[in-house]
Amino acid sequence: MTVRPLTIRRIEATDHDAWRRLFTAYGDFYETAFDEAVLDGVWAWLMDARHPLTAFVAVVDGEVRGFAHVREQPDTFTAGPGWFLDDLYVDPELRGTGAGTALIDAVAAHAAAHGGGTLRWITAHDNDRAQRVYDRLATRTSWVTYEKEC
Repeated sequence: MTVRPLTIRRIEATDHDAWRRLFTAYGDFYETAFDEAVLDGVWAWLMDARHPLTAFVAVVDGEVRGFAHVREQPDTFTAGPGWFLDDLYVDPELRGTGAGTALIDAVAAHAAAHGGGTLRWITAHDNDRAQRVYDRLATRTSWVTYEKEC
């Protein structure tokens, strides 16, 4: 695979169509079909500077090929800022090129520039490829995650 120059930047309004295609593919990867309300709602959050969710995109040859969604959250263990990487997705053709690592690095730099704290994220137990990357970049915790619909 030829590695082309990669740029990481904050998401922009002109990224809508590419982001929507990638976010839909991300849902498909996790066997989730996002309906129009979810796609429109998340996009509206990303475009609202007052909303805690923001995004970074990976751009190759002028085309958005990946994204990372991150949000600040209070950290009760430190009484300071914390960060949660909600979603990370890279176009399958770009995997193995460092794009995912570059997106995480950009998110970490953003967090550091906005008060620091701990950046956390989760992945599926069977997402082995992603876990190999994450194991290089961060500390695997012993925490178990639960969900309850409210």
